[in-house]
Amino acid sequence: AAAGLSYVGAYVINTYKSYDNFLQDKYALLPAVIIICVAVVMFIIGMIGCCATFRESRVGLGLFLAIILVIFIAEVSAFVLGFVYREKVKSDVQGTMRSVFEKYDGKNQESIVVDYLQEQLHCCGLKNYSDWTTTQWFNSTGNNSVPQSCCLQEAKNCTGHLDQPQEL
Repeated sequence: AAAGLSYVGAYVINTYKSYDNFLQDKYALLPAVIIICVAVVMFIIGMIGCCATFRESRVGLGLFLAIILVIFIAEVSAFVLGFVYREKVKSDVQGTMRSVFEKYDGKNQESIVVDYLQEQLHCCGLKNYSDWTTTQWFNSTGNNSVPQSCCLQEAKNCTGHLDQPQEL
């Protein structure tokens, strides 16, 4: 169980690195850090529980029970924090994404992140492709299209033009 929790926590933190331009609040990682800490403690507690069971120690088993209760409280806390901060994270991400989309020019670092995000999540814009119509990039290009990263992978000749929304 400790190895599984460690993997989940590390996966969340590693995935966060790909999207850190969109998350201004570093506390978004707090649940993942708590999960990793709980995994380390669970490993230690598991060892204590095994040793206490082999020695048939009442004190060791009592300590094991107390620590399991602390772990349970920590997991409930992580769940509550995730639940409480989900709207805050959502609004922070949307606000940051709007500003990153406004900085899009197809060449800068923010543009690379936006293209990567749209390709990985198979999406276009914040809600849909029409979000691009209000950006500086869309107005400056004047070609009535969205970035190539909005194109479906199956669409071979996609140009990003808005007159072909079925390819976006």
